[in-house]
Amino acid sequence: MKTFRIALLIATTAGAAFAQPMPPPETVTVSGIGRASVTPDRFSFNVGVHTVAASVDAALTENNARVASVIAALKKAGATDKDIQTSGFTIFPQQDYQQGKLPTILGYQVQNTITVRRSQIGEAGKLLQVAVNAGVNTSSGLQFEVSDPARGRDQALTAAFTDAKAKATLLAQAAGRSLGRALSISEGGQAAPPRPYAVTGRVAMMEANAAQDVPVEAGTQEVTYTVTVVFELR
Repeated sequence: MKTFRIALLIATTAGAAFAQPMPPPETVTVSGIGRASVTPDRFSFNVGVHTVAASVDAALTENNARVASVIAALKKAGATDKDIQTSGFTIFPQQDYQQGKLPTILGYQVQNTITVRRSQIGEAGKLLQVAVNAGVNTSSGLQFEVSDPARGRDQALTAAFTDAKAKATLLAQAAGRSLGRALSISEGGQAAPPRPYAVTGRVAMMEANAAQDVPVEAGTQEVTYTVTVVFELR
């Protein structure tokens, strides 16, 4: 009987000790940044026709004819229906304001803006020049873009983790510890969108009229990703 009680006591004590929760591991939390350069594979630009006349009909008639010529020239140069989109159309009266008098309408201005998007980067300068030669006289920009947002992601994320691990290793050594395994990883996403290359203003388009093709360079764009990693300290 005594033997049974002793065995039961030992078993109960061992079970209670085993059930005690383990203390949480000591950790260090760091953030890392990774970057990758990608080459744009798509471009877009906005061009427009701005006309002014004494009447709405006259300004609109001239504008319609010039825009039709621009669209026809772009298509002849290789742009398709899906590449060309009307992105803006406005009519404004030109008014003369004098103190103490009602405004007097001097004429009307019509603005029709076309957006061109295309995947063939090498055609950007040619299509811009075609548009200028066909009669556009305003421009709101030229942008180069990366169509696939995942391009450069793997390289940037790997670099971000490497950066985080290097920081954690340095901090662990400074504390007289060593770095253990990664306990959790949180991806912070793309830190900043790629910067587009842009040309704006009517002057740039007018100056380009003297060139054979508008000189443009797509260059590269930088994508940046961040990660937050929790490492175990040993």
